[in-house]
Amino acid sequence: MGNRHTTNEVLNTSLPVVAEITIYTLMAIFDLMMIGRYGGNIAVSAVGLSNNLTNAVIGIFITGGFCISIVSLVSRLVGARQYKTAEKLATISFIFGISFCLILAILVFLFGKELLYILGARNQVLEIGYSFIRFNAIAIFFSMSMRLLNSILIGYGNTFVPFICSLIVISVKIILNYMLIFGVVFKSRGVEGSSIASSVAYLCGFIFTFYYTAYKAKIKFKLFYIFSISFKDIKKILELAIPCSMEEAVFAVSKLICIAIIIHSGSVSFASDEIANMIEGISVMPSIGFGIAVITLVGLNTGKKDYKKAKGVTYNCAFYAVLIMSFFGIIFLFMPNILVKFFVNDNEKRVAYLAGKCLAIGAAEQPFIGLSAVFAGSLKGIGDVKSPFFICCITSWLIRLPLTYYFINVLNYEITAVWWITAFQWGIDALLMFVMFKYKFSKLLKMSTSIAYRSK
Repeated sequence: MGNRHTTNEVLNTSLPVVAEITIYTLMAIFDLMMIGRYGGNIAVSAVGLSNNLTNAVIGIFITGGFCISIVSLVSRLVGARQYKTAEKLATISFIFGISFCLILAILVFLFGKELLYILGARNQVLEIGYSFIRFNAIAIFFSMSMRLLNSILIGYGNTFVPFICSLIVISVKIILNYMLIFGVVFKSRGVEGSSIASSVAYLCGFIFTFYYTAYKAKIKFKLFYIFSISFKDIKKILELAIPCSMEEAVFAVSKLICIAIIIHSGSVSFASDEIANMIEGISVMPSIGFGIAVITLVGLNTGKKDYKKAKGVTYNCAFYAVLIMSFFGIIFLFMPNILVKFFVNDNEKRVAYLAGKCLAIGAAEQPFIGLSAVFAGSLKGIGDVKSPFFICCITSWLIRLPLTYYFINVLNYEITAVWWITAFQWGIDALLMFVMFKYKFSKLLKMSTSIAYRSK
């Protein structure tokens, strides 16, 4: 686990990120619970499918692309004490990123219905899903823009302000959800009310983060850097952003195809899978949080050329990620039905039964998800974004997708088969990430030792 100073550094950086992501997950869970109470499994399927689509778009281009590149670049430059360069590249990355945000939001607004149809939505699911996603396009823009700014803060180790931002967003979201979905104070808008509430909540979060990043942050957003953009700066950003986006695309697209396979087996199977995934998201968030935090910690130490400490903080993050996720895994194994009951009506017994079985199986994959996220984050912290991409290609497209198609479409197994396949996928993914991490850091440590020896 390392010495006390390293452990404190890991926890002080990681826990606010874990808390922030957990808050957003809880917000999504509360949202789905309210929608489920309002419209049953049809509404859950429609909103769940829409959320999977928008989350894939956000993940591919923003959180998995530009956000990761900002954190990796800023952390290494701050570690090397190149603060002005860090500000410049962070500003340029944000400007590029927000341009993509606007384009993506417009595309979702214009072609949301067609995209939902391609994913398998039909009849009521299609109509409700389109009504939700059309209004949600505004929320998507402000959510993505807010996350870009938060990445600048996380890059130099300020993970507390993004956490405060998440508290603002969830507070506004829950209050407006209650008012707009069920018609308290305002007219009942159902699923449309949920998307309107999201738009207002993320707008508030964006305003707060923009003010802090522009006026209070150690690494500030300064618009005048746009006049000094060079090809070299653009290349630095895109060399990181493109492979990160491709990695997220590989995972997200394969997941969406799997969802399309599942939804063809009926709304009961899809609703069961969606509910189990939503609950499992509580445990997955700590792994994502430690995975993001380790990019910052490894990047800062890589900038200082302290590869031994970078390796140490990686193992610390891996330990705590596995510890927390294993705790949730035990809960999922022994209490799945209790958790599922919060999401379904009393007459949805088949949905509750299948979701409970899926969640119990999902307990097996929790430690592997944590290890995969942390070791992938460590590789990104040293600037290696290609290795996680290639590993993701192998596990998503050569393992998860073909096995899901075979067992669900060909053999007609129930939805629980998908969860056994996913557990196997994460086990292989974690193993490959660890092997690559050991190889890369072995090379870095040998190189630094050789340089130190020659300098004597």
